[in-house]
Amino acid sequence: MKSHPIRALATAAALVLPALAAQAAPSAVIPPAAQLGPRPFFLVDDMADSALKTALQACAAQRSVYTRSDFAIGHRGASLQFPEHTRESYIAAARMGAGIVECDVVFTKDKQLVCRHAQNDLHTTTNILATELAAKCVKPFTPAAFDAAGNLVAQASAECRTSELTLAEFKSLRGKMDGYNPRGRTVAEYMAGTPDWRTNLYAGPTSGTLLTHKESIELFKQLGVKMTPELKYPAVAMPFDGFTQQAYAQKLIDEYKAARVPPARVFPQSFYLPDVQYWVQNTAYGKQAVYLDDAATPADLPNAAELADYKAQGINIVAPPIFALLATDAAGNIVPSQYAKDAKAAGLDIISWSLERSGILADGNNGSYYQTFDSAIKREGDMLVVLDVLARQVGIRGMFSDWPATPAFYANCMK
Repeated sequence: MKSHPIRALATAAALVLPALAAQAAPSAVIPPAAQLGPRPFFLVDDMADSALKTALQACAAQRSVYTRSDFAIGHRGASLQFPEHTRESYIAAARMGAGIVECDVVFTKDKQLVCRHAQNDLHTTTNILATELAAKCVKPFTPAAFDAAGNLVAQASAECRTSELTLAEFKSLRGKMDGYNPRGRTVAEYMAGTPDWRTNLYAGPTSGTLLTHKESIELFKQLGVKMTPELKYPAVAMPFDGFTQQAYAQKLIDEYKAARVPPARVFPQSFYLPDVQYWVQNTAYGKQAVYLDDAATPADLPNAAELADYKAQGINIVAPPIFALLATDAAGNIVPSQYAKDAKAAGLDIISWSLERSGILADGNNGSYYQTFDSAIKREGDMLVVLDVLARQVGIRGMFSDWPATPAFYANCMK
């Protein structure tokens, strides 16, 4: 008997479509063309008139396709709008043109590596306080206290660590936008602390997917991006149940080796100098190890001799905050700082952090990242002036950004 053509087609579809759906389910293979969205163009339009603005406007008018750039590094993914260190945030960063994406690395109670900005930030970056796992927090939620006149006398507080959870427990949580309300009287009020220049639109109950470090590696391979894991200094005393700091640093590298990721595609980072020294001395991944500088003020920065010593130790890349690299001249223009000149003279490559993490710029008082040149910042478009000085005068090789479409746009236009 001949088969009915419609029925045969339906049967074939029933067999083929589920297989195709299974292949497409990860939704993580992102083409190299970037989807910048409106933000970079808004920043260009907001710039004061200048040769740079004219050049960027001409690029925006002429270019229809933008591609990924290693100059654009997804800081915790695309954390201006997506919950940091989540699958959704990482995919958004790649879509925006980030050529490199960051997983900050911490460990769980069973010594498994996972992506979180700090070992003790679960109370501000996940929904843990609204789950039964809140009972495992080292410091349970304490509501804010007020006097009879309604004045705040004690801020709400909590502290929850990955090292108190098994991997399975960690994976049961959902990421949320980083923040807390110090005036919270309840868990719900405390968790509702997202700064008003971010958004909660991408932090629903079906998103905010937490990842292990291994899972981030596989995702980044699918996305076609390079990887910059930051080994976070533990909140617990080391060794932790026999797990030493060096074993921790080696475990991070071992997971790239097991996934067959070449050293040229990995930029391991740490604020802790012994971690970087260990990678340089003991692994092929040390050539691109990044020594992060945690200076809070210019007085905390290393001098020329110290920078030269880093290079002599085999460290090739340093990553200071933006303020370390910039100053203002007598005319009020943004210029390279002495630190920037010293780092380049020492033969060090430079990466900086973090763009688009300071809220609205036009209202002034823009915080730590702008402290050495804030007098020159008048409007949102000045962010591109900052980026231009860092790129063309300081000569940085990459910029961490909470919205990596902005440095991706700049890199595409200014090469």
